[in-house]
Amino acid sequence: MTASPASASERRRAAIGTAVFAVAPATAAGVVPWLLTRWKVESPVPGGVRAQIAGAMMIGAGAAVIANSFVHFAVEGIGTPAPFAPPRKLVVGGLYRYVRNPIYVSIAAAVAGQGLLLGQPKLFLALGIGAIPVVAFVRLYEEPELTQKFGAAYEEYRSNVPRWLPRPTPWRPEGPESSQYT
Repeated sequence: MTASPASASERRRAAIGTAVFAVAPATAAGVVPWLLTRWKVESPVPGGVRAQIAGAMMIGAGAAVIANSFVHFAVEGIGTPAPFAPPRKLVVGGLYRYVRNPIYVSIAAAVAGQGLLLGQPKLFLALGIGAIPVVAFVRLYEEPELTQKFGAAYEEYRSNVPRWLPRPTPWRPEGPESSQYT
């Protein structure tokens, strides 16, 4: 299943749509934690400065992963992460070679990082509660939708790349079936 090359206007629309959709992870990883904590640092922070440094690193890594993932949706997939403007091509490059859901994983890392940085355990509770609808959405909507749209290519990808915990080495499709990804 080879898609026709994307035009400049399709790529531009994908980039704009992806940028607009950035509101969703910004809300989950930024606005919700702020509403719960007002970003107040508990004193003393459980775990001290080491926990805060780890938290800051998790927030930074989460933001970088989200940005990288969005670029792959716009450039590689010619679409957005949003269900209402999905990618034309299956996104399997970059960090998607390690884990199927880097955006969700990085949002979780950013929220957990804020929990550590601020010493706010309620963010870990919120993260656990928030994971329930995300997991349900991925399993009940996203995966069946991707299977229907991309067929064997998605099945191969799914059987080689884990849903939540990154694999240690990047997955590289091999053989003639790898042409299904372009």
